[in-house]
Amino acid sequence: MRLGVNNARLSQEKKSVNAGSNPEVNRVGWFTKRGNVDVTFLIVVLLLLTIGIVMLFSSSHVYAYYNDGDSFYYIKHQLRFAILGIIVMVGMSFLNYRVFKKFVWIVYVVTLGLLGLALVMPAKRGEFHRWITLPGGGSFQPSEVAKFAIIALFAYFVAKFGKKMKTFRYGVLPFIITLGIVGGLVFMEHHVSGTVLIVLLGAVMMFIGGTRWRWFVLAFGLIVAGVFALVMMKGGFEYAAARLESWKNPYNDALGDGYQVIQSLIAIGSGGLMGTGIGGSRQKYLYIPEPQNDFIFAVVGEELGFIGAVLILILFGILIWRGLVIALRAKDTFGSMLGIGLTAQVGIQVVLNIAVVTNLLPNTGISLPFFSYGGTALLMLLAQMGIILSISRESKLEKS
Repeated sequence: MRLGVNNARLSQEKKSVNAGSNPEVNRVGWFTKRGNVDVTFLIVVLLLLTIGIVMLFSSSHVYAYYNDGDSFYYIKHQLRFAILGIIVMVGMSFLNYRVFKKFVWIVYVVTLGLLGLALVMPAKRGEFHRWITLPGGGSFQPSEVAKFAIIALFAYFVAKFGKKMKTFRYGVLPFIITLGIVGGLVFMEHHVSGTVLIVLLGAVMMFIGGTRWRWFVLAFGLIVAGVFALVMMKGGFEYAAARLESWKNPYNDALGDGYQVIQSLIAIGSGGLMGTGIGGSRQKYLYIPEPQNDFIFAVVGEELGFIGAVLILILFGILIWRGLVIALRAKDTFGSMLGIGLTAQVGIQVVLNIAVVTNLLPNTGISLPFFSYGGTALLMLLAQMGIILSISRESKLEKS
C-alpha cells in the first residue's frame, strides 16, 4: 500500500479539483487563510535545529581555529543562515503551497540554468563545479534547489496524470526525461551523492504516485548492468573502485580512503552508552577530516553516546512521521505528494548519512539535515519545512 496516497479519498478529491467542482481547493491565492500550523511538527523542527547548531559548534571549533584562525568561523555563518531560515520558514508557512503548482515549470527551468551556471564556474577543491560564487564572496549549491524542483515537478505530474500514472507514456516517460536532465547536470558537477539523492527522491515519488513496479525492476536491472560494465572497463573508474574496496575493508587503506571511516567508527565507539559530554570529543581534534560536514554524527555519537544518538534519531522519526501525516491528510493530491517528497528528502538523507558514518554504505558525502554545515542546504531545508507547515494549515488534521 503506497502510504494511502492513491486511496479512494484522494482520488475523489483530485477529480473534484480537476473538474473545478471544489472552488475552495481549486482557487489559488498567494497566502493561506486557514488554521494554525501543526505545532508538533514545528516544535520538532526547532528542537533539531537547536541541537544541530550546538553540535555544529562543538564539532567544528577546533578545526575552524586550526584552519581559519577563528573557532567561531563555522558557527557564525551557520547561525546567520539559521536565523534567515527561520524567517523564511515562517513566511513559507503563510504562503499557499498551491502557488508552486502554477510556477513549477519556471522553478524547473531556473534550476537547469543554475546547474548549468555552476558548471562554468571556477572549480573548487580541485575538480568540483558544484558552487555558484556570489558577488559578495559567498557561494551556494544549486543542487539543493534541484532537489526541491524535482519534488515540486513530480508532485505536479502525479496530480495532473492521476490514473494515467500506470501507463508508460504518463507514469514513466516525463519523469525519466526531466529527472535525467537534472541528474545528468548534477553528475557533471562531480556531485555523485547529490545525483544519488535526487534519483532516489524521484523514484520514491514515482512509486508512491502510481508508477507500476515493473518499471522499477527494469531500471534496477539496467543500473546493475551499467555499474558492472563500468567496473569491467579500464580507465576512468579506478577511483570509484578504490572507494568501494576501502568500504569493504577500510583498514586496507587506513591512511587513505579508509581513514575518515575508521576515525568515525573510533569516535562512535568511544562514546559508549552515555558519551563523553558536549565538547568532550577527542576525535574532532583533527582526527576526523572536516567533522562539521558529512561526519558530524560521529562526533554526536562520541559526545552524546548511544542514548543521545538514539534520542536524536527518535526526533527525526517524529519529524518524518508527522510530515507524512500532514501530507496524507492534505486536501489535494499535489499537496500530498509535495509533503511526502519534502519529508522523504529528510528521511533519505538521514538514513544515507548515518549509514555512511557507520560504514554500512560507501562514503558518498550526504549531509545530515539540521546538523551538517552548509548555508544553502539549511536555508532550503527550513524553507521546505515551512511549506509542510503551510500544508498543515489546510490539512484535515486534528490539532494537538
